[in-house]
Amino acid sequence: MPDTPVIRVILADDHAVVRAGLKAVLGTAKDIAVIGEASTGREAVDLVLALDPDVVIMDLSMPMMDGVAATKALVAAASRTRVLVLTMQAEEEYLLPLLAAGASGYLMKNVADRDLVDAVRAVARGDTYVQPSAARTLARGMTARDAQADDRERYARLTVRERDVLRLVASGFSAPEIGEQLFISPKTVDTYKQRIGEKMELAHRSDYVRFALKFGILKAE
Repeated sequence: MPDTPVIRVILADDHAVVRAGLKAVLGTAKDIAVIGEASTGREAVDLVLALDPDVVIMDLSMPMMDGVAATKALVAAASRTRVLVLTMQAEEEYLLPLLAAGASGYLMKNVADRDLVDAVRAVARGDTYVQPSAARTLARGMTARDAQADDRERYARLTVRERDVLRLVASGFSAPEIGEQLFISPKTVDTYKQRIGEKMELAHRSDYVRFALKFGILKAE
């Protein structure tokens, strides 16, 4: 049988003792080799671009560029290296932003000794790795993101005039005032509002305001 390809890994953490611990854990796996170490986010990016590893294990909190910024920098540089974030931070606050930034996995340090090898192998083969405890957080975030995408798609189907009416209703103008600004009758404004309501599922002015603030159509004072 052919030899299993070795997964080349870089460790990025500002604590040498943590890097030593990670290296010891990974050293138990014959198919994983640590080829470099970095103590700052900037060093991590430079080392990844120089050595082109399969995986970089990235601490979230590092000097000279944190894990999120370093991940974004690697994505911007079109690096093929997969990023596995290792951190003490709570999943609720950081999981979705990290995955959105381009990370391929997220692992808490308190379970690293148990799951680290599996996580490295998973992201190296192209999978997204999250701990089982993070699955619910990820599902909630994906559901919210899908709902937002649906709202944007519906908004994109509005005509220019319908968007104008939506913005003006959210701004607090009455039908006669909107009609005066757009040179149409109040009755025509009401017709546009009815169409907007059907397309966007907006019934009351408060719905218009929430939608307009959410998507930057209005700016909060």
